[in-house]
Amino acid sequence: MTQSLTEERIGQVLDANRFGSFGTVEAGGKPKVRYMAVYHEGLNIYLATDRKTHKVEELENNPNAFLLVGYESGGSKDVLEIEARVSISSEESLRKQVWNPDLSRWFKGPEDPDYVVLKLDPQRIELESGGERSVWEKAQG
Repeated sequence: MTQSLTEERIGQVLDANRFGSFGTVEAGGKPKVRYMAVYHEGLNIYLATDRKTHKVEELENNPNAFLLVGYESGGSKDVLEIEARVSISSEESLRKQVWNPDLSRWFKGPEDPDYVVLKLDPQRIELESGGERSVWEKAQG
């Protein structure tokens, strides 16, 4: 499978699965995983969160994270394993882009100062589909 085809396929799996298990590294080097809603545009992957959460603190100390997507009820049976470097953004345009009414359970709106977006920069993605595995890796450069 070519890389561009794999990128297209990755987008299809992300479209079919709205949630994923997001893993960070706590102080002391222990993993911490939580279930989160996933938003994306191509391989630009975003997670909405509160700036006062442990995950933000963990990412400030270690930006390496892992997102497991797929095989959820109502989603696809494909699985993505995404290794990423994460940055924390309070950029107004990105917060508006990611905002949706479901987030109003936690935030007053896209201008809420506690609302931030985690921007995942995938470094390596494994796709397991129909018993076959394929790998996408970010071009070095």
